[in-house]
Amino acid sequence: MSQSDAHSRAARVAALSGGSSGIGRAIAGAFRARGWKVALGARREERVRATVADLGGASDELYGGRLDVTDAASIDAFYDAARAALGPIDLVVNCAAHARPGAFFELSPEEIRSEIDSGLVGALLFSRRGVRDMLERGMRGDLIFISSTTAVVPWPFHTPYAASKAGVEQAARSISLELEGTGIRSTIVQVGNTVGTGWAGDWDAESMSVGVRWQKLGLIRHDGFMQPENVAHAVAVAVSTPPGFQLDLVSVHPEAPKA
Repeated sequence: MSQSDAHSRAARVAALSGGSSGIGRAIAGAFRARGWKVALGARREERVRATVADLGGASDELYGGRLDVTDAASIDAFYDAARAALGPIDLVVNCAAHARPGAFFELSPEEIRSEIDSGLVGALLFSRRGVRDMLERGMRGDLIFISSTTAVVPWPFHTPYAASKAGVEQAARSISLELEGTGIRSTIVQVGNTVGTGWAGDWDAESMSVGVRWQKLGLIRHDGFMQPENVAHAVAVAVSTPPGFQLDLVSVHPEAPKA
């Protein structure tokens, strides 16, 4: 067995925010398929319970709990319970985020603040606790920041979300330098157009119609879209690289349908 194979199959204990639906849920499934322990959290407890049940039920290898990444106390409670159930965590995945399309000047101050808080501030707070625990134990580990094409391509009618993802990417790069020499790696996974996430489940008709504008601007160029499982595969590959090097940025985009 090569060093790469051995590392990819080594036992990991992962903490995921936004783990009850969409990409987060797919990542949890991919990790469990590799035999890794997973703690998944989200704000809606009923979704957390359903996801845990779908993945085999709560055990000493799978934990689910309520998690609000904008609340430091909620994060601490989640990590404490996850560590008690599964052991020390060495893999942190930031998936929590939400958004509603629209012209930024028509969004309420609360909506703008909520998107920034969940997508950017939440990622920093959730990672902060994970890093502190790993450093305290002298553990190697990985931080994954789920980002989006909106971080680097101007994406109108998604301004607060795009701003939060641009901030996440810069934070991830800065964190990587802060953690040099610790054995803890920081990786951005930048995601292109994906369906099947349930992310737009609460968008109204007006919000959904903005997709036509995105198509006209060339932001949606073809009918090819990824599924959450495609992104989960990329994340699993990124965190399975052996010690000694890291993937700073993994950009995952859908392939156009073959003509």
